[in-house]
Amino acid sequence: MNDNLNKKVTKNIVNYIIVFFVGCLVMYAVIYFFPTTVTESVTKEVRDVTINDTGIAEAVQKIYDAVVVVSTYRDNTYTASGTGFVYKKEGNTYYLLTNYHVIEDGNNVTVTFTDGSVEETEIVGHDEYADIAVLALETDKDLVVAELGNNEESRVGDTAFAVGAPLDSVYSWTVTRGIISGKDRMVEVSLTDSTNTSDYVMKVLQTDAAINSGNSGGPLCNANGEVIGVTSLKLISSGVEGMGFAIPIEDAVEKAEQIISGESSAYPYIGISMLDFSNAYYSQYYSLIRNSGLDSGVIVVSVEDGSSADDAGIKANDIITAIDGEEVTNIAYLRYYLYQHEVGDTITVTIFRDGDTHDLELTLGSDGQTL
Repeated sequence: MNDNLNKKVTKNIVNYIIVFFVGCLVMYAVIYFFPTTVTESVTKEVRDVTINDTGIAEAVQKIYDAVVVVSTYRDNTYTASGTGFVYKKEGNTYYLLTNYHVIEDGNNVTVTFTDGSVEETEIVGHDEYADIAVLALETDKDLVVAELGNNEESRVGDTAFAVGAPLDSVYSWTVTRGIISGKDRMVEVSLTDSTNTSDYVMKVLQTDAAINSGNSGGPLCNANGEVIGVTSLKLISSGVEGMGFAIPIEDAVEKAEQIISGESSAYPYIGISMLDFSNAYYSQYYSLIRNSGLDSGVIVVSVEDGSSADDAGIKANDIITAIDGEEVTNIAYLRYYLYQHEVGDTITVTIFRDGDTHDLELTLGSDGQTL
């Protein structure tokens, strides 16, 4: 009886094995002879999850015709070109924004529109330290005016794009796309190309959208085609790529409105000549720096008689280390903190003298020029 049971079990196992292998052969045959059905199913599934990036063409279209190529002339001789854009209209007068350094050497400026028309403009005014210039154009034409955005709503990682004329007019209205890489970046700026000394500090937006020579003065926009900045600077250094900068549109417009209204743009003046630590190590101030034990600061070289600095008690060989508690590392930062104030404001200047630190109260004056 046990032998019969064992034979029965063995027979069942053999049958299962046969069925299994037959099933495998049938599956293989289906795949081999009818591959289309399987392939189509897989293909359809992949297509269902594909995401297409349609780009920012609509956003670009909103700003495109508001952008102009700015050509600067001095006594009818061409000197430079850059980019600008129409930012507001009053009656038949359109106002355009660009950078000061685009028009600084000229006494007449023309702008070229996307339709190829060229118009003479009036230089309304400019601010060197803000790197903003305003042009005016009176015309009966219906020009496109850029829509301005709000940087309070912009975030690091948001899409950003620039429109401009990189290199020269051959590449006019080039669009480059990236993201906002940083906000409130403090960038030191030299106002002349002949020195390595920084003259001022600007608070700017950082983007990795390509910005080249000729883009200066053009708009940096968000994904809605709203202007959030005026492209102004590019960090150029070996090993550095994709670091461009723009003046926040709120700051640019505030300065532009002051220029248009004719408000005084005189900067506070304290009446000193000065020297950075970095430029004084190999001068007669070497011992002064070494004995101070300080790593940075601004050396007062001389004080103008009767100036605000003189009235406050600042003397030659003092080292300015802070303004209103903000560390002053060099002349660029000294100017930056001073220029946050207006003529007549009282500030606290921290100086180092003869081994001691002193806080001096100083009322900002003006002689009609910058520091």
